[in-house]
Amino acid sequence: MLPSGRGGLADDAGCPILHVDMDAFFASVELMSRPELRGLPVVIGAAGARGVVLSATYEARRFGVHSAMPMTRARRLCPQAVVIPPSHGKYGAVSAGVMEIFHAITPEVEPLSVDEAFLDVSGARRRLGSPAVIAAMIREQVAERFGITCSVGVASTKFVAKLASRECKPDGLLVVAADRVTEFLHPLPVAALWGVGERTEQALVRLGIQTVGDLAQVPVTTLRREFGVAGAHLHALAWGRDERAVVPHTPDKSIGNEETFAQDVDDPVVIERELLRLAERVAARLREAGLIGRTISVKLRRSDFTTITRSRTLREATDVAKEIHATACELYRAAGLQRIRLRLVGVRMENLRPAGTATRQLGLGDRETGWREAEQAMDKAIRRFGPDAVRPASLVRPPFGPMDL
Repeated sequence: MLPSGRGGLADDAGCPILHVDMDAFFASVELMSRPELRGLPVVIGAAGARGVVLSATYEARRFGVHSAMPMTRARRLCPQAVVIPPSHGKYGAVSAGVMEIFHAITPEVEPLSVDEAFLDVSGARRRLGSPAVIAAMIREQVAERFGITCSVGVASTKFVAKLASRECKPDGLLVVAADRVTEFLHPLPVAALWGVGERTEQALVRLGIQTVGDLAQVPVTTLRREFGVAGAHLHALAWGRDERAVVPHTPDKSIGNEETFAQDVDDPVVIERELLRLAERVAARLREAGLIGRTISVKLRRSDFTTITRSRTLREATDVAKEIHATACELYRAAGLQRIRLRLVGVRMENLRPAGTATRQLGLGDRETGWREAEQAMDKAIRRFGPDAVRPASLVRPPFGPMDL
């Protein structure tokens, strides 16, 4: 029996699009190694005053906690929550494994983030079965391999598939039959439509439009007059029309990381140490993606929110943290902000290309192996023993007392 859609048994004929969304992904990954926390409200995020929630278990969400919420508000809403600092390397490794499962089913995979993707399974039906069967297979494989759950929406379009996965969370599978799309859509609040943010929702409500069905009954000429081209787009979505195809992953144009300090910082030693931490993350992501880059940029945000960016293009592309950090520090020093209080710093690598296309010109006296090989060895240790297994000495937390960050 196929999973049911709203209104009865759903037929997955003509529904080749899947939207797979991991349930509370970061939190679920953390609970893999901390099973004693299952069933408790758990929040992933930096614990400082400026930290934000990256993920929350459904037990925490019942108190109103959600991602992107300031951590101070999350603590007020759910003071008993267990707060865990993020482990980005761990999430990246699990995400890569989940994407491997998707690509084993079809090459038509469009990742939206580390924890969700669209799949077009049209070409996999003869080999693996109907879309609903494939969706159930994905859920089973993700659970067996990683011990986490995902929710899958199956539909005729990307838009409806994404709404279906949201409606069946957590740990669900929902098929919206091609001939019952409007039956599924029209009872939903108008804010469910892509492109309806808070201001657009308020404008629609002022016009008496509360649900998607209300919007569908408004003449497209009226919507176009009120909202321009966006009005016509919303009208099409209200009737389930979405012509966009699943677009397989395109290469990253840039890879970067940034960090907001718990308190504004004007100590160059502390700032350059944070630049090292960010350079390590960027380099690891480059190597994981099989990419190298030539253009390094830094973002420096002052306490008054003024943001300054500086960049430099190297003679040769790299994925080595030591080189990225050295360039980032030079850019920071050249910006003349050594005694200016900063609230945020960031490091980004652009002008990317596959690592296999690079050739390295050795200088006189240079060794054939060096920092890149050392950092690759660090990658292996981290994959085997976890993100805290090895790191530069300057980033190791002292045994007594907190770091000065």
